[in-house]
Amino acid sequence: MLSRRATLVGTALVVLYTMMISGADAITKLIASGYAAPQLFVVSGFLVVALSWGAARLKGEGQSLRTICPKAMAMRSALTVVGSVAFFHAFRLLPLAEVFVFIGMMPIFAGLFSAPILHEHVRPMAWAALCAGFVGMLCLFPGGISTVSTGYLVALFACVCGTLSLVLARYIGQHENNSLAQVFYPNLSLAVVMAAVLPFVFKPMPITDVMWMLAYGVLLFAARWLSVIALRLMAAYTVTPLMNLQFVWMVVLGALFFGEFPALHIYLGVSIVIGSGVFLVYDQMQPEGVPYPWVGRFKLALERWGYTRASTRSSL
Repeated sequence: MLSRRATLVGTALVVLYTMMISGADAITKLIASGYAAPQLFVVSGFLVVALSWGAARLKGEGQSLRTICPKAMAMRSALTVVGSVAFFHAFRLLPLAEVFVFIGMMPIFAGLFSAPILHEHVRPMAWAALCAGFVGMLCLFPGGISTVSTGYLVALFACVCGTLSLVLARYIGQHENNSLAQVFYPNLSLAVVMAAVLPFVFKPMPITDVMWMLAYGVLLFAARWLSVIALRLMAAYTVTPLMNLQFVWMVVLGALFFGEFPALHIYLGVSIVIGSGVFLVYDQMQPEGVPYPWVGRFKLALERWGYTRASTRSSL
C-alpha cells in the first residue's frame, strides 16, 4: 500500500497535469484546423527534448537521461508517436466532447492492462468507480454513440495507445527514478519521425502560430513530466480517472476562447467523473484485504438492529 502522503502528492500532481494538458489540447485543436500533424510535433517535440536535456543538466546528473529499461522505453516511445498522431487526427475529425468520450475509456483500459503488465489487480469497489466514470464520459456525449465513423475508430485507437503508454510509464517508474528520461525519449522519437514526413506537408507559418506551437511544447513538457512522477507514486488505474479532471478545464477554455457553453448533461458527466476519481484515491489509501471503514460500521449497525429486534421479541 502506498503512503497517504504519496497518494496526496500524486493527486496534486495529476491536477496540475490536467490543467497543462488541457491547454495543450486546446492549442492542438487550434493548430489542427490549418496544419498537418508533423508541423506541430516537430516544433513541440524538439522543444520538449531540449527542455528535458536542459533540466537534466541543471540537476547536475551527467547520466540522468539514461534508462535501465530500454525495451520498455522503446515500446513507450513507439506508442507515444502513434498515439499522438491518432489524437491529432481525432481532434480534427471530431468535436472535443466526442473525443473525450473515448478518453473516458482509458481508466477501463488501464485496469485491464495493469493486471498482466504491472500485476496490480483492481479491487471490486474500484471497478464500480471505474464503470461510474465511464458512464460520466458517456454523459458528455449529447447524442450518444449511435453510429461508428472513422473519427470514432481513430479516437478509440488513440486511447488504447495512450493508456498502454501510461501503463508502461508506471512499469518503468517501478524500476528507475529517472522521470526525465521518460519525457526525453518518447518526444525525441516523435520529433524525429515527424521530421522525416514534414517536407511533404510543410506550410509557411506566421509568427503567431509558431508561438502557439512553442507554448504547446512547454505545456506538454511540464504535463508529461508531472504525469510520469504521478504514475510512480500511484497506480495507473487511479491516475487515469483523475486525469479526466481536464474536462473541467476544457469547459472553462471552451467558454473563454471557443465560445462553447456546455449543456447541463455535460456538467452531470463531469460530476460523475470527478466523483469516480475521488473514490479511487480513497480506495488506494485502504490497506489491501481490509474492508472499508464504512462497511464495518454498516455491518455493526445491522448487527445492533438485529439484536434490538431480538430483544424486543423476547420481552413480548
